[in-house]
Amino acid sequence: MMAPGRRSSTFSRLLRHGFTDPSAAERLMESAELAPIRNDPVLLDALGATADPDLALLGLVRLVEAQDGHTAQRELLDTLIAAKPLRDRLLGVLGASAALGDHLARHPLDWQVLVTYEPQDLHPGTAEFERGLADASDPVTLRVAYRRCLLSIAARDVCGTTDVAQTAAELADLATATLRAALAIAQAAAPEDAAMCRLAVIAMGKCGGHELNYVSDVDVIFVGEAVDGADEGKALRAATRLASHLMRVCSETTVEGSIWPVDANLRPEGRNGPLVRTLSSHLAYYQRWAKTWEFQALLKARPVAGDLDLGEAYVTTLAPLVWQAAERDNFVPDVQKMRRRVVENIPVAEIERELKLGPGGLRDVEFAVQLLQLVHGRADTSLRSGTTLDALKALAAGGYVGRVDAVLLEDAYRFLRSMEHRIQLFRLRRTHLVPEEDADLRRIGRSLGLRTDPIAELNREWKRHASVVRRLHEKLFYRPLLDAVAQLAPGESRLSTNAARERLVALGYADPAAALRHLEALASGVSRKAAIQRTLLPVLLGWFADSADPDAGLFNFRKVSDALGKTPWYLRLLRDEGAAAENLARVLSAGRLAPDLLMRAPEAVALLGDGDGGGLEPRSRAHLEQEILAAVGRASGGEAAVTAARGVRRRELFRTAAIDIVKSYGTEETPADADQGALVDLVGGAVSDLTAATLAGTLRAVVRDGWGDTLPTRFAVIGMGRFGGHELGYGSDADVLFVHEPREGADEQEASRAANSVVSEMRRLLQVSSADPPLLIDADLRPEGKSGPLVRTLKSYEAYYRRWSLVWEAHALLRAEVVAGDEELGQRFIELVDPLRYPAEGLGEDAVREIRRLKARMESERMPRGADPTLHTKLGRGGLSDVEWTVQLLQLRHGWAEPGLRTTRTREALAAACAAELISGEDASTLDEAWVLATRVRNAVMLVRGRAGDTFPSDGRELAAVGRYLGYGPGHVGDMLDDYRRTTRRARGVVEELFYGAAER
Repeated sequence: MMAPGRRSSTFSRLLRHGFTDPSAAERLMESAELAPIRNDPVLLDALGATADPDLALLGLVRLVEAQDGHTAQRELLDTLIAAKPLRDRLLGVLGASAALGDHLARHPLDWQVLVTYEPQDLHPGTAEFERGLADASDPVTLRVAYRRCLLSIAARDVCGTTDVAQTAAELADLATATLRAALAIAQAAAPEDAAMCRLAVIAMGKCGGHELNYVSDVDVIFVGEAVDGADEGKALRAATRLASHLMRVCSETTVEGSIWPVDANLRPEGRNGPLVRTLSSHLAYYQRWAKTWEFQALLKARPVAGDLDLGEAYVTTLAPLVWQAAERDNFVPDVQKMRRRVVENIPVAEIERELKLGPGGLRDVEFAVQLLQLVHGRADTSLRSGTTLDALKALAAGGYVGRVDAVLLEDAYRFLRSMEHRIQLFRLRRTHLVPEEDADLRRIGRSLGLRTDPIAELNREWKRHASVVRRLHEKLFYRPLLDAVAQLAPGESRLSTNAARERLVALGYADPAAALRHLEALASGVSRKAAIQRTLLPVLLGWFADSADPDAGLFNFRKVSDALGKTPWYLRLLRDEGAAAENLARVLSAGRLAPDLLMRAPEAVALLGDGDGGGLEPRSRAHLEQEILAAVGRASGGEAAVTAARGVRRRELFRTAAIDIVKSYGTEETPADADQGALVDLVGGAVSDLTAATLAGTLRAVVRDGWGDTLPTRFAVIGMGRFGGHELGYGSDADVLFVHEPREGADEQEASRAANSVVSEMRRLLQVSSADPPLLIDADLRPEGKSGPLVRTLKSYEAYYRRWSLVWEAHALLRAEVVAGDEELGQRFIELVDPLRYPAEGLGEDAVREIRRLKARMESERMPRGADPTLHTKLGRGGLSDVEWTVQLLQLRHGWAEPGLRTTRTREALAAACAAELISGEDASTLDEAWVLATRVRNAVMLVRGRAGDTFPSDGRELAAVGRYLGYGPGHVGDMLDDYRRTTRRARGVVEELFYGAAER
């Protein structure tokens, strides 16, 4: 019987040594297999030093049980206790890898490969691994031999004999030996094929770069040639059979599992291309068809098996093309596409656990290094290494990457790769996901030397290193550019001027010489201002490079900095408020309008922050009117008052343009706004409210300047067209009607003269040349059009509409809304026109035909000569006019019966028509999508070009900028135009049915 307290003592000792299930461990320790060494303290200490003592103990018991007889068991146990190297290696592997524990249980003599402790065993290469695989003659024995070699690599890894880079190199060497063995098996099975061809196996990816994972696809490319005298076609077919057999030998599952998949999809044309090509065929493809990413992949090409002379010829022949890739026309847009982290395909639940592809992951480091190699490896051959860490060291030595940044990045990369190795080693499964179970996290943490609180420490270190990668990923490209121009630290390696220009060109800057001048002006010197700029610019330059015009972004930033550089708050705002710097970068590089507005009053930069005085959300009409009227009240005269009102308008236009750009582009923290309709409504409402407030302020200024407090006539401004519909764009005129009513006792002629004088002075003051954008007032929708008086009394409007009103005028009045002046008079005008725009019983058929005739005439006569009708946003097929006239016809016909249709806003009326079942949900959605898209295009054109336009720009850079605003990445301008045509074509189909009478409504 066990003495009282004995179990408790053993239990406690097991807990102290890191066992998480001491009860189960105690039973295993009491097993007969461990009886000879059970009480030896060396065993418990060694188990406690492993990543998972419970797993290591279970694996040891299974291994002892699997030995063939008592003698074999004693040999294992005696060696285990006597030889510390074996003890550390064997138990280290058993505690880190359940898969290798299973292998040892199936092949119980393989523990003996861990006994060897000779110098050559510490860092074996391909030759040593080839000897280890020499006896393999079929896929099954190859797998067993492969695992035996893997056992020795894992043992050195978990014991710290090799670091992560050496382990990755050994895994690549083992893969090389395995590919050679697999090819030998394939050749032995088909000697006639082997005799007919030369076949070279080119390793790509991590295998080619000598930095393989424990479990990873082994990327390869096959090159074949006919031997002398053989038919080339037959030789290539023979080579293809050999290559296919090699892939099956490695990839197929047997009783001993598989080794790893061999992936040949990096070959020309991918899986659609032939598996094996001749060298000349490869060369022809890369010269004519290859994309930038394919040259990037070739950075790691390395001949590993088969005909090595042919493999070397492949690498030598293609190398010049690799280093010329940065000179290709499409390099910049390709780089811009590749630089964006493509995480859409990662499930949301996994993105935070993605060690490779997630933000701050391994791919960020690898891509950054490879991009810099492509840019600078043309002139500097020291950078042409396929191994990430070697290339990073060479980049730092040459000044292409800051030394401190390189050290931080290397540390982060080593830690992340170590985590990846430990995750994969456990089950020998291909994964880059950090596990969620505490037991797994504890094992990984302990294996990395984190013993106090393994889970918490692991998460903390992982997040810290990922944060470093995220922070440095962009700065890596740009900080050396600043070092090159700032000239602060003598003796430091730095980019040459030519290298700096090369990098700027590769990142999308069209005028690198000018960009360097701007950087020098901003960052040179030892002032506090220059120091802050050197901190900000690496990040800002990356954001500029995300735009279609990085040069403009940098130039505009210099202009703003020159204007505000001496103000104490400017750089502090950009440095300390997270949103401000990124918002400014987006705004300055998205086109001409926002920077032009900003440069007229640079202090508006404060709006971009998120602290006091900041905030981009548009203000309400009441708030704007209050501010403008207050400014007008403080001014000394009419011109000064309207100048103040226009200044507020300019600032608020900038605010609206800025939020439009930021929401359209998105930020690092917030994705682009998915609801494009809401963004269109925001801009239309904000600009319309601002225009109304500006007119109210101008009216007050003109009246006060000419008549004091009271005009001899009551006066109201009625918004029409897009203005009345709350749908103004940045460059829209203000369509209005003016109505007045003489005050009681006032002379009617004097009242009329006063009203006309007010209108003339308002129009003049709002167009006076100044630093602020003009506001054009368009009154052409008034009765009798341009031939009629600018201002009418309410009675005159009533008489005209009763006697002379035409269908087009009733149509135009659908958008009428009071926007400024005497609210009560304006409302009486609205009551006057309601019966015209919502006629009882709806429009008659003659009126409907007249509206259709007017629309058809407008389509044929007003389309600009030479314009593409499929791309004209206003008058083109399925554009704004098509959608609006269709909706307005429904309002004219059914507004009397459907209160929801009595609105000036297109989208509201369309939704009401759908709710009233006057239009199907599908048709309403089609029209709404086309209207929103066309409006977005018009807004984009104004933002990009700084002047209004109804068609897509012809300039390539401007067109790309419109695409960026609409959410299309670099190189996708064609997709944008195709999508626009497709969307508007569908809308035109609905218009044909609803407006032109294919279906009666």
